[in-house]
This record gives sequence, C-alpha cells and structure tokens, in this order.
Amino acid sequence: MKITGTFLDEITHDIPSQNWGYAEWERDFQAMQQVGIDTVILIRCGHKRFMTYPSAVLAKEQGCYTPPVDLVKMYLELAERYGMSLYFGTYDSGEFWHKGEYEKEAELSMKVVEEVWRQYGQYPAFKGWYLSLEVSRNALSIIDIYTTLGKHCKDLSSNLPVLISPYIEGQKAVYSFSAEITKHDGVSPEQHEKEWNAIMQGISGVVDIVAFQDGHVDFHELPEYLQINKTLAEKYGLHCWTNIESFDRDMPIKFLPIKWEKMVLKLQAAEQAGLEKAITFEFSHFMSPHSCYPQAHGLFNRYREYLKTP
Repeated sequence: MKITGTFLDEITHDIPSQNWGYAEWERDFQAMQQVGIDTVILIRCGHKRFMTYPSAVLAKEQGCYTPPVDLVKMYLELAERYGMSLYFGTYDSGEFWHKGEYEKEAELSMKVVEEVWRQYGQYPAFKGWYLSLEVSRNALSIIDIYTTLGKHCKDLSSNLPVLISPYIEGQKAVYSFSAEITKHDGVSPEQHEKEWNAIMQGISGVVDIVAFQDGHVDFHELPEYLQINKTLAEKYGLHCWTNIESFDRDMPIKFLPIKWEKMVLKLQAAEQAGLEKAITFEFSHFMSPHSCYPQAHGLFNRYREYLKTP
C-alpha cells in the first residue's frame, strides 16, 4: 500500500502554520511528487474568520480576513506543474452546523463553492470537491448537509467527484484541546456499521469517495473497521479510500509525527482490507523532509526505504 494523496493544511485550529511562501511550497510539491503523490486535497478553504483565498462571499457574510496570498491559486498552479489533481475543500463556519443549524451552514457553503467555481473552475488541476465537515456518527443532520452540498458541487462542475473523510468514534477520538489521549467508551463495530449503513445509503449518488481517518481506534482493532467501511462503500457504490494519519495520537503532545512502526501497521491493515487508495493527513507537517518537525524528516526517509521494498 502506497500513499498517493495528501491533505494541504493551511486553515487549521490545532496544527501550527509553517509560514511557507511560494518557493517553500514548490519545494514541498517536488518532495510529494518524488514519493508518488498524485492527489492533493485542500482541507478547507476557510474556517471561522480565516480563509485561503480572497473570498468576497466570506468577507461579507462572516467578516473573514483577507489573506495576504491566494493559496488556492498557488496550489492549483503547483498541482498542475507537478501532475497532481486537486480536490477543493469547502468552508467550515465552526459555528452553524455545530449548533444544529445545518441549513445555514449549507446555504453559506453553497455560495462559497459557486464563487470558487467561477474563479478557479477553469484550472486544469481542479478535479474534485472535499466536504470539510468531519463526523463519526449519524448526527448533526450530516446526511442532509452532505446531500445538499455534495449535489450542489456536482451540479456546478459537471459531476466532478465529491470526497469525505469521516472518522471512527474510537477510544482515541478525543477533543484535540483536551489533556487526555483516550476516553473510556468508543463505538462498537456493530454500532459503527449500523450508523454508517444509514449515512452511506443517504449520501449515495452525491458523494463518490469515502476515506475514513484511521487514527481513532487501536491498531489491532483497525482491520475490522476498515473491512466494515469497504463493505458498506461497495454496497452503496462509493469508492473506499483510507486516510492514514501521519501524526501520533498516542503522545501527550498534540501532535507530532507518527512512529514509523505504527504507520507500517496502518499501511498493512489498509492493504489487507483491499482499499483502493491511501491519502494522508498530512505530508507537509508530518512526512516532509522540509517539515518544521525534525521527526518528519526521519519518517520521510523510512517511507522512501519502504517504497523500494519488494
């Protein structure tokens, strides 16, 4: 199993910016290409008042700050130069859908994707959409918002694929700002299957790809959950990828690059489950030879050695 896609994380709330400019980002795209990455996914185009491009919609509706650089344009140019497909991540208000006001969240996000398609839809590297609202359970009207927003994205763009990356409500699914690294209760495989059966049935036809995050359950539990995800995806006609987290959830410091041995376990589990494609969250911080974390440089070297293993 090889990692052929990565998120691009410049609008975040729990990982520091590396303060890169064009030259640093181009150097990193070159490193991605070197290890076979052909897909990049903008994690979100905006979160609360911060945004990745100068959006008139978000400035007016949410009072967002105008960024000094148009990252969307830059990423699309670099993706085209290095032969990659870019999936555009939608806006996350950090407010409306968390309060159960999914209609407001969807209405705002639809205005944003309309603006984005007008401004960037002509770029050759623009190959799909990523719905940035992450969930683990059948809650917060997630079927309704995925259906509404996914259909709108596909209708605008002549049916470009739509990707989601949910997570499994395991023992490691704790709030990133809390001191804990585990909790006592996690969803059982049976309950996970029941709830995602309903979600996938509801979103079939408007979401094309599901890539579950793999870091919220223990390593020995992961194969069972991955098999459930694959079986359900096939049942409802979705492509099933895996989002291999390249950061460590077992450390008291949130978040550091993962230990290579742990990543191998997750790569093996994904391969055994027969998943179609592996993406990661995310290369630039946790796997890159240019990362601000020195441990990432070692992870990059170990991964390159792994790629050469017969």
